[in-house]
Amino acid sequence: MTITDKAAEKALAILSGEGKPNWGLRIFVAGEGCCGLSYGLDMQEKELPDDEVVEKNGLKVFVDKYTMTTLAGRELDYYVGEEGEGFVFTGGAPACGTGGSGCSSCGE
Repeated sequence: MTITDKAAEKALAILSGEGKPNWGLRIFVAGEGCCGLSYGLDMQEKELPDDEVVEKNGLKVFVDKYTMTTLAGRELDYYVGEEGEGFVFTGGAPACGTGGSGCSSCGE
C-alpha cells in the first residue's frame, strides 16, 4: 500500500485541525459486500503491537496485518470532484468506494 502526497497532506491537515498533529490514521476493513471489501479510517495516537506502519511526508498510517494483505497494490488518495470529496483507494481489484463497476448496493 502506498499513499499519495495529496492524501498525506489532507490527512495531516485533518489531524492538525482536530488538535492531534502527532497522531496518525488507522485503516481497517469495515465490511464486505457484493463489490468486495470496504475500508474505514480513524485517528489513532500510536501503533498497536501487530501493526504495520506506512509513512508519507510525516503522516503515519497504522494497518493491521489482515487489512494490509487486502491493500496490496493499492494507493490511498484524496479525491475532489463534483460528487464530493474524500479518501479513496485506487489500483488493485474493485471494492466499494474505489471505482468498481456493476455494484447496485454501493452505486458503482
